[in-house]
Amino acid sequence: MTAESIASELSGMSDPCGTLTPEMSERASCPVLVGRDEQMAALEAAFASVRQGGPSAVLLGGEAGVGKSRLVSEFSRTAASAGARVLTGGCLELGTDGLPFAPFTAVLRELVHEMGADAVAAMLPGRTTRGLARLLPELGEPDTSGDPAEARARLFEEVLSALDHLTRHSPVVLVIEDAHWADRSSRDLLMFLVGNQRALSGLLIVVTFRSDELHRTHPLRPLLAALDRIGWVERIELPRLTRLDADELVLRILGRQPASDLADALYHRSEGNPLFVEALLCCDGELSQELPESLRDLLLDSVRKLPEDTQEVLRVASAGGDRTGHALLGTVSGLDDAALTRALRPAVVANVLQPRGDGYAFRHELIREAVHEDLLPGEHGRLHSRFAEAIDADPALVPPGRAAIEMAHHWHAAHDAAWALIGAWRAAAQAGRAVAAAERLSLLARVLELWDQVPDAAERIGAGHTEVLEEAISAARDAGEFERGIALATSALKELTPAAEPVRVAKLLSSRGDFRMKLGRKEFTRDLEDALERVPVDVSPSTRVEILIALAHCPPKVTNERAYAEEALAIARQTGDEAAEANALLTLAMYNTGDGQQAPSGSGPLELIAQARAMAEHRGAGEVLLQAAVNESHLLEGAGEHELAAESARRATVDVDPQVLSRTSGSLLAINQAESLSALGRWDEALKVAGGAMDMYLAPGPMHRAMLQVIIGSIALARGDLAAAAQNVPAARDAMRSARYQDQHQLPLARLEILFALGQDGPAAALAAAAQAVDRFELSGSSPRYTWPVVAAGAGAVLAAARRAAGVHDERLRDEAAAMLDRLRTVAEKLGTFGPEQQAFQLTFTAADADATRLLDEGGGEAAELVAAWDDAAAAWAGLSEPYPLGEALLQAAEAALACGDRDGAAGRLQRAAPLAAGLGARPLSEQIAILARRARIRLAADDTTAGQGLGDPGPGDHGLTERELEVLRLVAAGRSNREIAAELFISPKTASVHVSNILGKLDVASRGEAAAKAHTLRLLEM
Repeated sequence: MTAESIASELSGMSDPCGTLTPEMSERASCPVLVGRDEQMAALEAAFASVRQGGPSAVLLGGEAGVGKSRLVSEFSRTAASAGARVLTGGCLELGTDGLPFAPFTAVLRELVHEMGADAVAAMLPGRTTRGLARLLPELGEPDTSGDPAEARARLFEEVLSALDHLTRHSPVVLVIEDAHWADRSSRDLLMFLVGNQRALSGLLIVVTFRSDELHRTHPLRPLLAALDRIGWVERIELPRLTRLDADELVLRILGRQPASDLADALYHRSEGNPLFVEALLCCDGELSQELPESLRDLLLDSVRKLPEDTQEVLRVASAGGDRTGHALLGTVSGLDDAALTRALRPAVVANVLQPRGDGYAFRHELIREAVHEDLLPGEHGRLHSRFAEAIDADPALVPPGRAAIEMAHHWHAAHDAAWALIGAWRAAAQAGRAVAAAERLSLLARVLELWDQVPDAAERIGAGHTEVLEEAISAARDAGEFERGIALATSALKELTPAAEPVRVAKLLSSRGDFRMKLGRKEFTRDLEDALERVPVDVSPSTRVEILIALAHCPPKVTNERAYAEEALAIARQTGDEAAEANALLTLAMYNTGDGQQAPSGSGPLELIAQARAMAEHRGAGEVLLQAAVNESHLLEGAGEHELAAESARRATVDVDPQVLSRTSGSLLAINQAESLSALGRWDEALKVAGGAMDMYLAPGPMHRAMLQVIIGSIALARGDLAAAAQNVPAARDAMRSARYQDQHQLPLARLEILFALGQDGPAAALAAAAQAVDRFELSGSSPRYTWPVVAAGAGAVLAAARRAAGVHDERLRDEAAAMLDRLRTVAEKLGTFGPEQQAFQLTFTAADADATRLLDEGGGEAAELVAAWDDAAAAWAGLSEPYPLGEALLQAAEAALACGDRDGAAGRLQRAAPLAAGLGARPLSEQIAILARRARIRLAADDTTAGQGLGDPGPGDHGLTERELEVLRLVAAGRSNREIAAELFISPKTASVHVSNILGKLDVASRGEAAAKAHTLRLLEM
């Protein structure tokens, strides 16, 4: 008899303790949902959003037993009745041991069962299911050839395509339950699907997880954090029930109002956990006398009321995992079909077990855990051994493709070291075929852990210990586990004799150096140089070329780095290796740019890159093609050709499998593209690219993540989002703190820190940040490309400080500004200037220098000369199509024009700057433009009311502050207390306090100090 036949007989059965009453039947088979109106409304709102074409995902968390599955089940029925297709897949606790894509395999199996394999195949472009066949063999023969990363990417895209097809006919609700047990591959695929929801119309993703299991290092936490940053994702925490809700739950279970003493005791003991409430209620509606001390005891109490032969089968089933097939359970238990059916029936009636397809699952995973933990030590090992032996004898007892992984789990749980080792080695190979790098690494780690416990381990698996380490290093690289990669490579090196196996040692050293480089470790060059010594050209030309090119890419500069590239090129040409030759040409192209690190289109370095690209295309060297795009976009951006740079980076990724990008140059291309888009003022596009690289499958290393955070933080700061900037600046700083110095990493962060200090804490803090940059970095000897922006930002801080010092007569701030300006001039005098981008920064510095000098009374030039200096800077930025620095320069030029009495000239410049700032959403710049226009009574646009406002009315550039509030703000900035303000303005201290509170609210700050800093930054005190 099958699981389905047992379920079909339930309506005519009697309960083992007597007649199956309506109340007991409801408790056994009908979910009871109370106290979840708010959460249900949120799910329904998310469903309404996707029905209107928008993306939406819900993360539903809560402690074990709080009713997540029950809520989702009720919502699923509602969605299905509204015409939605509901697809549900659960994660398995076994998944953390290496079963990849478990919930998606369940969803796919459900689709095939409902529609048929041919119909599922028809949903995909070209009717090819090579990727999905890795999850479900019914869909055909999976393609096991080629790069695993390509196969993984194909799988991801086919899942997305299938969902896309389904949403064209009706809304789809995809439910992933118990994500706290999700394997790494399932988490990656889930991130991919949520991140790509914009491409679909009508897909709602609902994910449940146990929040009480998410310890600090739980692998789900980073995924939840990444999903939280996506705008259309909503996170809901399911709380415990209130007293009223718990009473209603008891009423629904019993069918009658509980006595007050029962309700009191039940709520006290259950603390509002719905599962606790159910477990504490006896079948006669009274509180259980066998009061449990923990959830485990509560759950076992319901099991122990079942017949002994039923409990024995439940103990067997508890070792089978999330779901155990009927045939497998019969084989392991030793019962024939009739005896197994008799034993299982009471458990199904009591809702301890639920039929699932051709097998059974416990109603709640915690019940299975409690039963499993109650096994005696010998019983525990014996059961898991029997499961492993049964699957080994007949793999058809488990779903296709799961035999090796499930046997590995059972042998490990049985504490049979030898078979656990063999099983893990075989399962690692299966995980590799399923493109599940993280699971493969975990299984290989188990092989290494068990190695010393099995004397003949090498003979049993046909591989030595060092080979296992090398396999694990490869898995660590694919999984992005760089720290583990370093440890594994170090261990492997200890087992080899360099003189006997130089190539193998060299490759291990090179791998360790690569891991260290990706983590920003300073000692990585030593590994590469040691590796190079091991492989003269006559030992292994190809290995030597790989290491030479790696060394040639090393920053900071190492001895003869150009010579490394030239030697690599010579060897590649001698051996006829076109891919290596192309790689060497790319490296030499970068050296040909000189100190400027920029090359306009049509220049010699770009011609070398074009030559290398042609060679790589001829050989089909995809990674070299991506590196060509990285170099080209980098050099074009340095030359100020932002459109070409952005297009070069974008075009390179169009037809490349995402998983190939994740292992190669994907994050660098994202950085280059976002940088160019940011310069062009296409900020939303830049944030999308940068955010996608941070949150999706590219999985950038710490340094690349920090560079993305600098781009994101810079845009946030320019838009006035100090909270977002405050998240990204420290994160980038932490990532770079222990990293080796590199101009393109540390200097953009230094510039952002100066600007962030100015925006958040005012000119004095910005001067301190600028001084720190000059002290920490050898700016005069650094790349002009990355130094000029720092110097210009420092000059901006000096100018802001000079203005504040002049406004409040702060001699100390004035002296600090003058000293900082002298230091910046010294740096600027020694800097070369290459290309229009660097020239624009130089002109900006020159204008800010002249402006600050005039304010500091150091003999600055005439105001007319200052106007010309700022106009020159504005023209340079206009020529580069960079709207934000253009708007800043126009603002400064307008102020200088007003100082000359040229109101019309100021108006023209402000009227150019205002739409630039508005189009960017650059709120602080827009506010400064509006403030200056208000001071000068300049109308910015036809519908602007600036010119006609009365002195006592708030204007658009003063945050709605009245004239009286501006007076109070000036005194707050001067450090006066409320009592002192009241005395000076002849008002009561209470009225002064009200004014101060209003000011803090209008400026959106939390303290008087922040209000003063913001007032100076926005120059409100000059109004």
